[in-house]
Amino acid sequence: MNILVINCGSSSIKFAVLELAGDCHRTLLSGLLERIGEPRGVLRLTLPEAAALPSEPVAAADHREAFAAVFAALGRHLTGVEPAAVGHRVVHGGTAFSRAARVDDAVIAAIRQLIPLARLHNPVNLLGIEICRAAYPHLPQVAVFDTAFHQTLPPHAYRYAIPAAWYRELGIRRYGFHGTAHQYLAERAQAHCGRPLNLITLHLGNGASACAIRQGRCVDTSMGFTPLEGLVMGTRSGDLDPAAALFAAGRMGIEKAETALLYDSGMQGLCGSNDLRDILGRAEAGDEAAQLAVEAYCHRVRKYLGAYYAVLGSVDALVFSGGVGENAVEIRRRVCEGLEGLGIRLDPAANAAPAATEVAELQAAGSPVRVLRIRANEELAIAFQTARLLESV
Repeated sequence: MNILVINCGSSSIKFAVLELAGDCHRTLLSGLLERIGEPRGVLRLTLPEAAALPSEPVAAADHREAFAAVFAALGRHLTGVEPAAVGHRVVHGGTAFSRAARVDDAVIAAIRQLIPLARLHNPVNLLGIEICRAAYPHLPQVAVFDTAFHQTLPPHAYRYAIPAAWYRELGIRRYGFHGTAHQYLAERAQAHCGRPLNLITLHLGNGASACAIRQGRCVDTSMGFTPLEGLVMGTRSGDLDPAAALFAAGRMGIEKAETALLYDSGMQGLCGSNDLRDILGRAEAGDEAAQLAVEAYCHRVRKYLGAYYAVLGSVDALVFSGGVGENAVEIRRRVCEGLEGLGIRLDPAANAAPAATEVAELQAAGSPVRVLRIRANEELAIAFQTARLLESV
């Protein structure tokens, strides 16, 4: 079964065509079209038997032009390959969706109703669905929700200590995000270890989140009502006293305060950059702002790690993933440093070794807790969920 996966963002479209056969898979083509709305968009493609193809300039004044370029690339490089379905990433599914859903008018209406809770993401996710429904009217379209995996949270984990009317009437509760990634990490870790596990998964990138998983079920997660809560991120603040946000909004207005928390905070706010490679280099050279940013980033991760250890009671494995989690040797070292009392001990050589396999074990010999580096693959996770849904009908 061939699945076309679409991850539609505000200024980009990430896509892939994957061939699935049981638990085996092969990526036939993957790509990223960036800078939608700018004078010159950029399309990057990768074929399985070749290095990434040279980037192509494309006319992409809006998403419809961008999708036209994506469809043209698919036709150019995958002649004769017909997808069986299209799987879409949708950021917010609220409490309506605890699993992937085949798209129909009711699903579209539910996604649209949730736009106030994800106004940066759900509108473009919907736009991608609508464009693909028009382009492939004969194919099933499947929505895979970032929030679905977190629907197993118990009430004491998802309820905030706020007036009950806020929960009942406004829907303010912890939803959690990056669920597709965390579910994939849990499945890959379990397959690697051969048994159900208690896990702490760390999806660390420009957006970052932590998850406590007991035997395959999410029991707590760091992102909350929106993807703003939790860990320090590239440009997002993470945890913050709500009074500070109210104070700032009172001084500068709600829109400016919200923009600052989403785009000018996190590592960007602490040191003026959200590129961790640049920040680590500056920190090593003695830049105090960069050093503070790295310390704050790792401190917040360690706080959540310790908290989720307490939530789970026992931990079989700690999982690092995402662009930072997979590639930043120094971040993994700092996060794990001093946690020997929790049974977490890194092997320095394994931690420093290049990522050569999808799953790598980084713990020292005799460490009670495994430390795994698992390559993120949200497109594959979406494809598997899409295929499972269609096979279950």
